[in-house]
Amino acid sequence: MTEPYEPMPEDWQRVLCVVAHPDDLEYGPACAVARWTAQGKFVAYAVVSRGEAGVATMEPAATGAMRVEEQLRAAAVVGVRDVDFLDHPDGTIEYGLPLRRDLARTIRKYRPDVLVTINFHERWRSGDWNSADHRNVGVALLDAANDAGNPWVFPELVEEGFAPWAGVRFLAVGGSPASTHAVDVTDGMKAGIEALAAHAGYLASLPPDNPMADVAGYLTAKHTRFGERFHGVPTMPFEIIGI
Repeated sequence: MTEPYEPMPEDWQRVLCVVAHPDDLEYGPACAVARWTAQGKFVAYAVVSRGEAGVATMEPAATGAMRVEEQLRAAAVVGVRDVDFLDHPDGTIEYGLPLRRDLARTIRKYRPDVLVTINFHERWRSGDWNSADHRNVGVALLDAANDAGNPWVFPELVEEGFAPWAGVRFLAVGGSPASTHAVDVTDGMKAGIEALAAHAGYLASLPPDNPMADVAGYLTAKHTRFGERFHGVPTMPFEIIGI
C-alpha cells in the first residue's frame, strides 16, 4: 500500500492508551501523545504487564521494578500522569475473561473517546512474527471496548463503582501494517525521543547493534520514512478500527 495517509480524526478529548509492556508506546505513538497533551487532551496509559520477563540477565522482580519506573518517567515526559499497571504476567499474557474484565474496568474508569494500542496483527511491517502478548492484548482490548458499555457483562464492575461506558468511538492501532491514517508528530518528536530515552535500563540490555542504540536517530528515521506518505512531515501512522 502506497496511498497517502488520511489525517487521523482529532475531534475528541480523552484517550486511553493500552499496551502489553512498558516501552511499547515509546517506539512511535508517544510522539503523537505529546502532540495531544499539548493540545489539552487527556491521555492515560494502561500497561498490562510490568515487563518483568524482558531482560534475560536480571531477575524478574528487579526488571519489573526498573521498567515500571522507566515507564512512569517516559509518560511524564509527554504529559501523561495517569499510568495503570494491570499486573498480568509478562511473556504469557493470555486472552480471556480476566484480561477482558481488567481492560473493561480500566475503560470504565477513564471513560475515553478513543483507544490507542500498538500493532497486534500476526506480523510486523517487516514480516517478522509479532509477540503473543501484543496479539492477545489487542484482541482483548477490542472486545473489552464493547464489554465496557454492556451493563450485563462483568456486572461485578458496577458493584465496584465502575458504571458502563459506551463512548469509545474507535481504536487507533499505532504502526499497524494496515494503517490508513496518520498524525503529524513534528511538534512531538523532541518529547517522544526523550520518552524513549527514559527506558535507558531496558535499552542497555539490548544487543549493541540494535537500531535503538541511537534513540534520536531511530525515531527520526522512522517518522521521516512514514512521512513520505503524509505531506513529508514526521508522521505516526495508525489503523482506525470502529467500535
